Amino acid sequence: MNVPSDLGEFLKSRRAGLRPEEVGLTPLPTRRRVSGLRREELAMLSGVSVTHYTRLEQGRAAGASDSVLTAIARTLRLTEDETAHLRALARPSRRTTPSRPEHASASVRQLLSAMPGVPALALDRRNDILAWNTPGHALLAPHLPTDAPETPATRPNLTRMLFLDPAYRALHRDWPTEATLAVASLRQVAAHHPHDQRLTDLVGQLTIHSDEFTTLWKRHPVRTCTSGEKHLDHPTAGPMDLTFETLTLPTPSGQRLITYTAEAGSASERALRDLTQPPPTEHRLVPRSAKR
Repeated sequence: MNVPSDLGEFLKSRRAGLRPEEVGLTPLPTRRRVSGLRREELAMLSGVSVTHYTRLEQGRAAGASDSVLTAIARTLRLTEDETAHLRALARPSRRTTPSRPEHASASVRQLLSAMPGVPALALDRRNDILAWNTPGHALLAPHLPTDAPETPATRPNLTRMLFLDPAYRALHRDWPTEATLAVASLRQVAAHHPHDQRLTDLVGQLTIHSDEFTTLWKRHPVRTCTSGEKHLDHPTAGPMDLTFETLTLPTPSGQRLITYTAEAGSASERALRDLTQPPPTEHRLVPRSAKR
């Protein structure tokens, strides 16, 4: 990741989306070259010098104080997630992330297996699927081999699948929303792990092969999404409205567990149950005479 460039792009994108009228400024009758706030206007409203703010947009954030970042975030009307993102970009981590592949621990695999009726999977921070249980595989990727997560070099990645896998894309009834959330989440991870080469490679691959990803990436959406709803159209189970929850695992690398459930008594619950639970075994009655 190019942290200085990302910081500048983020600030410019938010400045461009805020019109003078929205912050109480009366635009001069002369023609404006920008649709949003000018640097000078944003600096004035934030109480910082134009030179100081310009340095930030150029990626030179060294020495930027908490008060300056807070003032800029307030002027730009950033959300809580966006404000945290601004701070992460302004003060990037210098820690180098190991490039070795990650694996789900034996205890995590045991936990996945202990939920036979709940689709669940373990992910790393890049959205690589480290492991899934049988219902999780049946729900999200029945077109892939069951053991697909076991090979680090080719294991599935939810973000990559969302943009480049037609079957997984078709699973989502509201694909535009899912795509925006995926990019917003990836942006946050990239800001906190700027030296993660595998993450950089993922972004590069998606940028090359998906114009839709490139467009969203340039918009710089930022949002934490640890729970919510998924509106799916499963190829065999049909439409389902599910709730997902994300549980952060106690690992230094940021692994997490995602589960999918349906509202009790709903059609989605019945569809999910039919998908994840095998049909009952038929027992043939044997005459008493045959047992002798």
